[in-house]
Amino acid sequence: MWTIFLGIAIGCMPLSVLAWLKGRNSEKKVKQIRLLHWLMVGMFLTAFFLFLALHKGAAEQSALAWPRSFLLAVFNAMQVFATGCEFGVITDSISACPQSLQSVYMAAFAMVFVFAPVLTFGFALSLFKNVTSRIRFLGLRGKELFIFSELNEKSTILATDIRKKNPNCGIVFTDVYEDETEENAELRTTAKRLGAVCFSKDILLLSFGRRMGNKQISFFLIGEKESENLNQALKLLETYHELDNGRVYVFSTSVESEILLTAADKGRLKVRRINEVRSLINRILYEDGCKLFDEAKAGEDGWKHIGAVVVGMGRHGTQMMKSLAWYAQMDGYRLHLTGFDKDPLAQERFTALAPALMEGKDNDENKDDEAWCDIRICSETDVQTASFAKKLAELKNTTYVLVALGTDELNINTAVMLRMYFERMHIHPTIQAIVYNTRQKNALQGIKNYSGQHYDVDFIGDLESSYAENVVIDSELEAKGLSVHLGYSPGQEETFWAYEYNYQSSVASAIHHRARVHCGVANLDKRAEELTAEEKRPIQRLEHRRWLAYMRSEGFIYSGLRAETSRNNLGKMHNDMVAFEHLDDSDIEKDSNVVLSVNKV
Repeated sequence: MWTIFLGIAIGCMPLSVLAWLKGRNSEKKVKQIRLLHWLMVGMFLTAFFLFLALHKGAAEQSALAWPRSFLLAVFNAMQVFATGCEFGVITDSISACPQSLQSVYMAAFAMVFVFAPVLTFGFALSLFKNVTSRIRFLGLRGKELFIFSELNEKSTILATDIRKKNPNCGIVFTDVYEDETEENAELRTTAKRLGAVCFSKDILLLSFGRRMGNKQISFFLIGEKESENLNQALKLLETYHELDNGRVYVFSTSVESEILLTAADKGRLKVRRINEVRSLINRILYEDGCKLFDEAKAGEDGWKHIGAVVVGMGRHGTQMMKSLAWYAQMDGYRLHLTGFDKDPLAQERFTALAPALMEGKDNDENKDDEAWCDIRICSETDVQTASFAKKLAELKNTTYVLVALGTDELNINTAVMLRMYFERMHIHPTIQAIVYNTRQKNALQGIKNYSGQHYDVDFIGDLESSYAENVVIDSELEAKGLSVHLGYSPGQEETFWAYEYNYQSSVASAIHHRARVHCGVANLDKRAEELTAEEKRPIQRLEHRRWLAYMRSEGFIYSGLRAETSRNNLGKMHNDMVAFEHLDDSDIEKDSNVVLSVNKV
């Protein structure tokens, strides 16, 4: 008996550590059980089995020996944690133990008597931290509040940028756990530097709704697991659907999240699904897209030609291909878009996403009103082959290149190689390359070769850029998008937030508006009521072309009939995807209202 209980007691501690290690890679609720808690469980079981052996060995043989020993073992184990058990209890009863095991038992009891109170102190300290966090959180009343579901690199980058723009706001991190890794220590140091309140509990286990004042409260569900972000979002909507001035940002790129969030009852909350890739491409076009038109090459046919090349048809590359199709729609310009990917099915996959875009037209033949773009996808083409170099050499009018091949090393090497190829072709297009590592991106800015020549590559897409406040929240662009939506649907602000289709479509129009202004489209500085029908017509034609290309990039096709009843959003079929001349007067008027509504912001 003594040997069995000793083995069980000694095994409890390593088993508790193994349980903690397993929990680190398991679901969130398990991971919340910190190492300290597992050690306390292991130490209690160790003490219990040691005391059980002690009391049973010293007890008289009777029917009550086991129950009595069990209760005394539980009592003494609890006493040890509270420093209420004297070591004399051990020395008085250890004589019943076999002589060969007495020294081992004494050493085990000594360990328990020393470390159990230490664990108790650590547990009390952790409770004090939670109490301190609660007190600090109460001090945030009346401030704009930003709450993050997890402490990770992405959330700290966003929180840091928010703090720069809004020094007086309150920042809260939930599900903050401590371990011995350097990364975790750096994250906690960053949170401390930001003056953030940190809770160890999950965001769903805390109450944030009862706050004084009418300041905005924003939830960022920004964990590493997209499925968990979505589940947290749905539960938050249930809990806070009556919260005024509340916003929920859900970081997820899945189609499932779009469907579920659209269907969910949002109440008074404003909900946004954050697709980091789409947000970054939107920001690139909004800030730097006008260069596409500045660098377009004049052709003998009277058009200015934009030659865009996308190397890598992954998430960033595909999104850029789709976005350029509508962004480059401008009077006097033509877009020639070429994509490269080593996937033999790259063209098939892209065509499945945007069939009408690849066809170049639906049922209308009027080229002047067609959302024209020349798209070519070179499948099964490896950038490290002569075949790629040969195909690239044919693109002598290239003016813009995006490199998005999936890894920093490959993107950097390819960007440098592309500059070499273009120098041989005697052209100097803009080259942008995705680099995820912020330190590498900063080090690469302004790089030169051994003879001092600039490679002139713009490295983008690092975490600090992708998770900056103006990319994720983007209040300015969002306000313009809302104005566009109200120009199309007056008095229906709630539908701007309720449906992602409305949000993204309106934001796209706002992005294109800046390009229109840059390209000198007439009368954009006026209101709709100040213009004649003739003055509105060029604005309306261009907006319809842009909208037509946008709808195609989103996978929509013409419904086949002009009747509104033929529209089928589930099948992505729209009755207005026709030439401008076939539109109803009411639809034409909306085109100018949408564009000119941006002036109200």
